[in-house]
Amino acid sequence: MESIKLNEILRLDNLNNVKIRFNLMFRHNWNPIEDFKNGRTEVMLEGQYWNYQNKKSFKNGQLTIGLVRIKPKEDFWLLFHIGRITKDLNVLNGVGFEYETLPEFKKYLGRVIVKYKNTAQTMIRNAESVINDCEISQILPDAYDNDIFPGYDKVNITWGEMCRVLEKDTWKTALQNQKGVYLLTDISNGKKYVGSAYGENMILGRWKSYINTGHGGNVGLRKLTFDYIKRNFAYSILDIFKSTTDDQIILARENWWKEVLQSRRFGYNEN
Repeated sequence: MESIKLNEILRLDNLNNVKIRFNLMFRHNWNPIEDFKNGRTEVMLEGQYWNYQNKKSFKNGQLTIGLVRIKPKEDFWLLFHIGRITKDLNVLNGVGFEYETLPEFKKYLGRVIVKYKNTAQTMIRNAESVINDCEISQILPDAYDNDIFPGYDKVNITWGEMCRVLEKDTWKTALQNQKGVYLLTDISNGKKYVGSAYGENMILGRWKSYINTGHGGNVGLRKLTFDYIKRNFAYSILDIFKSTTDDQIILARENWWKEVLQSRRFGYNEN
């Protein structure tokens, strides 16, 4: 089936006056898709209209398209903004422009998912050079929200994502009725921590303790600051078991994973 291109639905004229910004990260560990899901569009728009230290991103009067990467290292982007530059503020290394959001495109914002592989180093591209390579992957019925529980074998979330999704009913139902063995990964250095959950509310209860304290009472993790954990830890599930499974089986599997992943020798497990 022939693909549908982005401009087949936007129908923009004069593409030589349009730029597309592919938003990955902006200052430190900023994750723009998280801001979208949490309703912090003002932060995303700061990133959209940010100038580099020695170069302006746009010109007065230009149209700008804002796309944000949905998952790291994947080629799918969410359309979140289409606007026009109304004033150049002559600011470098900061928000450099005033703009107006174009209301005629409102129905597409947060709903159109684009597939595009950016092979250039710059993330701000002239639309006429790339828009025909931007394929429509999906048009969602409502604004993007990937917080439906994906399945135990597909859980891989950051600390910030965990704070949000554990309030969702699908996640609560899935995690509060399953014992299991889980994995914490420090993405800054690859160190791992293997843990198990078999107490009250099972995996849900155990992971909520990480939201509250960062370390969850674990000796090896107490050595890290809460801010460090918030920035660098990811959470996934290794094994799940029915709520009626004997706790000793869970503990045996936890020990097995510690041996396999060498999380005592090279990670944060100390027992």
